Amino acid sequence: MKLYTNNDRFMVWQVKQLLDEHNIPCFIKNEFASGAMGELSPLDCQPEVWLNDASWQKRAELLIDQMETQTSIEWQCSGCGETNGGNFEVCWQCGQETHIDQ
Repeated sequence: MKLYTNNDRFMVWQVKQLLDEHNIPCFIKNEFASGAMGELSPLDCQPEVWLNDASWQKRAELLIDQMETQTSIEWQCSGCGETNGGNFEVCWQCGQETHIDQ
């Protein structure tokens, strides 16, 4: 069952890694299909994350939603006051670690 697709192969692999870390069985489809673009529709060439078992869908979607929300929330370093992107767990300015609940 198809769960996630994105033109950015890095994002597809990031989702796959997230699901693997939570022991959700999945695989990537169309990983190398971009070379066939032109012969195939661009929509048929996008990399996709598929679940081996549909019973994992709700849990997987929740994890993906949390990942996307977390990476979009900026945080301010309590050490130096620098604003950092949500995808940073360490301040890029001073190296101080953040806490997710900030």
